Amino acid sequence: MTDVQINAVDEEQLDTILSEDVDFSGTLIFKKPLMIKGKLSGDIRATGDLYIGEDAVVAASIEANIVSVKGKVTGNVTATERVELSASGAIAGDVDAPEVIMEGGSLFNGRCTMRRKQEGSNAV
Repeated sequence: MTDVQINAVDEEQLDTILSEDVDFSGTLIFKKPLMIKGKLSGDIRATGDLYIGEDAVVAASIEANIVSVKGKVTGNVTATERVELSASGAIAGDVDAPEVIMEGGSLFNGRCTMRRKQEGSNAV
C-alpha cells in the first residue's frame, strides 16, 4: 500500500476565500472555486470546487465538484468529481463521490458510497 498525499491548493488561483474571521450561516451557492477558512453552518450547493482550510469548521450539507477537507466538517458530502480528506481533516457524515482520497491520520465517521462518474455530467 502506498501513502496518499493530497496536493496543496494555490490560494492565488481562487476567486473567493472566506477568511478566518468569517462566521457565515445560511445557504452558499457558487460556480467558481472557493475556500473556507472560517466557520460556516447551513448548506453549500456548488458546481465549482470547495476547499476547506485547516482551521475551518463547517456544519453543512455539501454538494460540489471537488471537496477538499483539511479542517472539520459535520454533515453529508456529495461530490461530482472527488472528495479529498487530508491528515488534518475530519468528516462526520456520509460521503458520496466517484473518487475518495483519505490521507493517513484523517478522521472519517460515516458511510462512504462510491459510484462511477457520469460522462458529460458536471451538474450537482
